[in-house]
Amino acid sequence: MRMARIEFLFDLVSPASYLAWGQLASLGAEIAPVPVLLGAIMQATGNRPPGSVPAKGRWLREDLGAFARRYGVAFTIPDPFPFNSLVPQRMATALLGTERFAPFCDAVFAASFARGEDVGNRAVLDAALVAAGFEPEALHAAAATPQVKDRLRIATDGAVARGVFGAPTFFVGDRMFWGQDRLQFVAEALRA
Repeated sequence: MRMARIEFLFDLVSPASYLAWGQLASLGAEIAPVPVLLGAIMQATGNRPPGSVPAKGRWLREDLGAFARRYGVAFTIPDPFPFNSLVPQRMATALLGTERFAPFCDAVFAASFARGEDVGNRAVLDAALVAAGFEPEALHAAAATPQVKDRLRIATDGAVARGVFGAPTFFVGDRMFWGQDRLQFVAEALRA
């Protein structure tokens, strides 16, 4: 019997993606991660970051903190936020399909949302990668290739074409779910 499959569209700049990332294994499904550029998706769809509405931003920080406590994970919003995730997203794209993909995402998510580090800063990102056993120069070189840039752009454009407007977004078959707070609905769709 084939294992159920979840497409997980995410950006490392998204605190909700960080919270979802840590819960995916509990769903008992094959996870197909898809790095995308949240900023480009928001621009294409006319969406705005929650922090651009002060009351909504304050509420969302509290809400995400409540989920982090429920999940038993460290959580903070890095300063500055949002950080520029273009290079980390390209690195994730370069590693997609390799055994180093998940440890890379673990390292970057932990640096930004568990420790509050600015992984948009190259020196900070590189230090987090070295601590996790990566060679930053090799990842920067891979992230700068036209093939990786194209793969990330194509994934982002494809997400917009499918109706994605934020991150994380999950697909179970053709059913779309947005936000880490929809994991229960994702689990129900897997059982259906």
